[in-house]
Amino acid sequence: MRIKCYCDLYVSDGLKRRKNKILKKLMERTVQPSVYVLTLAQGEQNHLEFYPALLLQQPWYDDAEIFVVGIADGYDAAVYLVEEIVREVLEETGDTDIRGFLAGRQGRFEEGLA
Repeated sequence: MRIKCYCDLYVSDGLKRRKNKILKKLMERTVQPSVYVLTLAQGEQNHLEFYPALLLQQPWYDDAEIFVVGIADGYDAAVYLVEEIVREVLEETGDTDIRGFLAGRQGRFEEGLA
């Protein structure tokens, strides 16, 4: 599994101090029962998906490439982060193109590194 993280990762309050440790464990596929992962949706028709990090233990994720935009401490925190992302995109762009907003911001970040 290949994980790429969003440049300005959304993190629920309960995980902010442990963000780097949690990301390292995600990449190592260590079991983290209470952690939820917010990603860009696999299909183009949707913008975001979120699911328990435990799901990443499944074999069909062995060859997957995942773009993580946030991590949350439980289901409720994941729902709240999705709301936060939608609100931010709507306020900044007047639109709900979450995928385009995140991809554009990530692209500008990566251009700055080059």
